[in-house]
Amino acid sequence: MSFTDVIAQGCFTWNIPLPEGALEGLEEYTRLLLEKNQVMNLTAITEPDQVAVRHMLDCLFQLSCGDFEGKRVIDIGSGGGFPGIPLQIARPSARFLLLDSRKKRVDFLQEVCDAMGLPAETMAGRAEEAAWQKQLREKFDIAVSRAVAPMNILCELCLPFVRPGGLFLAMKSQNEGAEQEIQGAQKAIRTLGGRLKEQRSYQLPGTDVHHQVVVIEKVKNTPPAYPRRYAKIESAPL
Repeated sequence: MSFTDVIAQGCFTWNIPLPEGALEGLEEYTRLLLEKNQVMNLTAITEPDQVAVRHMLDCLFQLSCGDFEGKRVIDIGSGGGFPGIPLQIARPSARFLLLDSRKKRVDFLQEVCDAMGLPAETMAGRAEEAAWQKQLREKFDIAVSRAVAPMNILCELCLPFVRPGGLFLAMKSQNEGAEQEIQGAQKAIRTLGGRLKEQRSYQLPGTDVHHQVVVIEKVKNTPPAYPRRYAKIESAPL
């Protein structure tokens, strides 16, 4: 199957509608990603058919976990643009902020947005510092993250951005270790104003890879003591 057929079939299977032009947009983003990847380490996956499954579909599954239409969304630790850019392409009415601590990567994200005419904004900065900015703290309907970090640490970095009533969607593996990690993060989730709503599991098409989206609902404001400095978050996680 072609790149676009792989994505179209996966989204059909998951009952995720895509707007006109989204498949072509995802293909163009992949071209820009792999082109820049020759001079910058953005992804270890370089075959387009694998990018379609392991990056694009992996990110797009989150659309089944919440309503993104017209929402304000922050992608924390966006890196090469995952999951934020595929989600922005698939939900053009949403207003995304792509946050990453590495300026070179943010520059690439801005290049993609400019080249493709995407409405997403970009920002270079650390999550634990950005969350203290008045215009960002508890101002987002949805926070998403594919960052590799323990769940309790990820919650402290992400939940302060989410308004009460909003959602934090964390992309995780589905295995025994991940389940222990998620259960071990219950105190952090409660402390930061969240509630574990559900865990939605899925299998990437044509692979034996099983992932899940951990859906956390923000039920009250994050206490003003959080997030702490990263050294403290890491040395004394909640």
